[in-house]
Amino acid sequence: MTAPVSHVDQLGEESSIWFKLTPLLKGPNNPLTVLMQMAARYGGVIPVNMASQRVVLLTDPEHFKRVLVTKADDYIKYFDGLKPIFGKSMITNDGALWQKIRMPQQPAFHPDMFAEYIPYFLAAIRSKMEIWQKLSQTGETVEMVEQTWTLAADMICKALFDREMPFNPHFVFKCVKTYTDVMNHKSIRLKKVAGEEFEITEENAAKAMETWAGVPPEVFAADPREARERTLLKMIEAAVADPTIPEFDQQQAVDELKQYLWAGTETTALTLAWALYLTSKHPEAAERIRREGETTYGDREPTAADYSALAYTRAVIQETMRIYPPIWMLIRVASKPDVIEGKEIRPGDRVALFAYGAHHSAKFWENPEEFMPERWLGDAAKKRKPYTYLPFGGGKRSCIGGAMSQVENVLALSILLRRFRPEYVGAEPPGINATVTLTPKGGLQFKIRELS
Repeated sequence: MTAPVSHVDQLGEESSIWFKLTPLLKGPNNPLTVLMQMAARYGGVIPVNMASQRVVLLTDPEHFKRVLVTKADDYIKYFDGLKPIFGKSMITNDGALWQKIRMPQQPAFHPDMFAEYIPYFLAAIRSKMEIWQKLSQTGETVEMVEQTWTLAADMICKALFDREMPFNPHFVFKCVKTYTDVMNHKSIRLKKVAGEEFEITEENAAKAMETWAGVPPEVFAADPREARERTLLKMIEAAVADPTIPEFDQQQAVDELKQYLWAGTETTALTLAWALYLTSKHPEAAERIRREGETTYGDREPTAADYSALAYTRAVIQETMRIYPPIWMLIRVASKPDVIEGKEIRPGDRVALFAYGAHHSAKFWENPEEFMPERWLGDAAKKRKPYTYLPFGGGKRSCIGGAMSQVENVLALSILLRRFRPEYVGAEPPGINATVTLTPKGGLQFKIRELS
C-alpha cells in the first residue's frame, strides 16, 4: 500500500518548473537580473536543460504573441505545484473545460458591472482608512503587502460575493503565504532530505491547507450584506444548479472562490503595495495623485465617471505593473512540435515567457529602470509595441479580473494618498522574491502618517 503524500511532500514538486528554476534565481537582491543577462547574451529563445525537464525561455514579444495568440491551442496553461491552493478552479484548467467553467462567470467582469462594484470597493477602503488612522497614532511599523492583501480580500467579498469578510484575512494571509512561497520549497525539501530541521513542518503545512479549505464554505454560509441578485457568487451558484454544466459541481464552486480569494487578491495587493512604495520614494508623484483626486471628485466619493478622469493615478498603477509585474513570467506546456527562431520546441517542453524582461528592456522602453508614469499619458502610450507589456497575460487566457483590478487599485491609491502619507522604512532597494508572483523579499515595511 502506498503511503499518502503529505502536505510537506507536495511542496516544491520535483516536476515543478518553479522547483527547477531556483538555481537561476538565487543570489542577487533582484534575482531576475540573471535572466536579463541571459536574454541579452543568448537572444529570444533560450533552451535550458534542467534535470529531466527542458525549459525554453522566451524573451521576445513576437514570440509571446505566437504562444499566447497565434498558436495558443498548441501551448497549454501550466499551473503545476499549486493545485493544493486552487484545486480544479478555472486557473488550473485549459481547453473546452476551461471555456465551460469560465463562461458562467464572465458577465461578472464586464466593464458595465464596475459602476455597481465601486460603492463596495469604497466601503472596503473606508474600513482600511479607519485602521490606518489608528496605526498613524500608534506609530507602529506595518507590512504593506499584508495591509493591501486584506484590503483586496475585503473588496472582493463585498463587491463580488455580497458578504462581509467572514474570516480573519490577516490569519489566512499568513497561513497560505507559507505554502504559496514556492521558491522556498526547494530549500525546505532539501533540508528534509538531509534530515535537518526545516521551516514548515507537516503540522504547519496541514494547518495552512485546513485554514484555506475552510474559507470558501464560510463565504457561502455567511449572511448576504444586501441580498443583491447580480453578483459573481450568484452566478457561481446558478452554474452549480445548471444541469447542462455537470462539471460545475459544488467542489468546483468552492475552488472558484479559492481562485478569486487568493490569485485575484494577491495580484491586486502586490500592485497596490509596490505603488505605495514607489510613491513613497517619489513624493512628487504622490502629490500629483492628491491634486488629481481633489480636482476630480473633491470632498465627495468617486464614481465610475471619476475613475476615467483619474488619468495620472491610472498611469502610476500601469507604471508600477511595468516595473513590478505581479505575474513576472507566464508558463505554458508545448503540446505539439514547433520551431521558434530556428530552435526546436518539443511536446512537453515548459515554455517560459519572460514578461519582466520585456518590461525592463531598453529596446522597448526609454530609461526602463526609471519610474516614469508620464510614459502612459497621451501620445507616448500609443507608440508602445504590442506584447511588450503583459501584466495580466495575453490572448484568450488573459486574466478575467485584470480590468477590475485596475479600478480597485486606482481608487484605493487615490483615496488613501489623499488622507495618508505612507512612509517606506524598509531596506533600500527592497529585495525581490521571484515566486509564482513577484513579491518583496521580507515584505515592505511602512509607517503610516496621517496628513493634517
